[in-house]
Amino acid sequence: MTAVTTALHRALAADPDLLVLDEEVAEALHEGRPVVALESSAIPQGPAFPANLDLALDIDAAVRASGSVPARIALLGGKILVGMDKDRLEQFATDTSIPKVSTRGVGLTLAGGGAGGTTVSSSLLAADLAGIPVFAVAGIGGVHRDAPQSFDISADLVQFTRSRTAVVCAGAKSMLHPAWTLEWLETAGIPVVGYRCDDFPAYLSVSTGVRNPHRIDDLREIAAVAATHWQVGNETSLLVTHPISEADGIPTADIEAALADATALAEAAGVTGPAITPYLLKAIAEATEGRTSAANRAVLLSTATLAGEFAVQMSLELAERAGESQ
Repeated sequence: MTAVTTALHRALAADPDLLVLDEEVAEALHEGRPVVALESSAIPQGPAFPANLDLALDIDAAVRASGSVPARIALLGGKILVGMDKDRLEQFATDTSIPKVSTRGVGLTLAGGGAGGTTVSSSLLAADLAGIPVFAVAGIGGVHRDAPQSFDISADLVQFTRSRTAVVCAGAKSMLHPAWTLEWLETAGIPVVGYRCDDFPAYLSVSTGVRNPHRIDDLREIAAVAATHWQVGNETSLLVTHPISEADGIPTADIEAALADATALAEAAGVTGPAITPYLLKAIAEATEGRTSAANRAVLLSTATLAGEFAVQMSLELAERAGESQ
């Protein structure tokens, strides 16, 4: 069974009353055209309206400009939405009460009929059900720096072991431990490939100082790696990393200094668990005088652009393999 037929099988197996595909997304998937899955949690929980809506629309536009169809994922009314039009985006952008929902909360949210902004992990769950092989996000979750004491490891990493999806990202979020995150990914059998970069990126900074396990400078070659990874029976994701541009990034030293101060404040305030990431990001933004907002916007757009380009190559690779198998 090829990666294409596997994806189609999963999409057909999903409950059509539970998984609602936007007409444009459904048509693109049916025709084998490139689609990029996107999360939605950053819309209600991100910048204030209308900046959050403008950013979401700009990300969608970046995906389209690269030749792919954006498929933003969200939970609403007991359904998993795959693809959101402007009206739906505005609904999420104007309602800050909509919570972030990771994989463990999907069943609870759907059964309750409420709304939920999907995180990386829950978005991957839905993308896999819909048969979308490419997902874009600026920074993934990972192993926290206090993990030996807190056991705090993002649900993103666990979901990577369950979803046949290529994740295009700019590395792990700044407050995480890059070496431990890469070690966890290696243990789980999840390939990490740097696209035209030697170092594992640091989300808002160009480099963590830790090397990517592999570097490939051609997107079609990476697509071939992903397709082969799934063809031999692997059920895990593949990470494609590429950094923020140096002009848009924040120096690592500045981030580390802000993070050290923010971590001390979090400990004193007793902030732990899911609340720690947004707390630290907010503190870093304040310490860097808002530079993180501009950097975050830049890396979201650059990652969306790259994901769109990669999805084009991925669709060509999968179509070619499907043709060969007939």
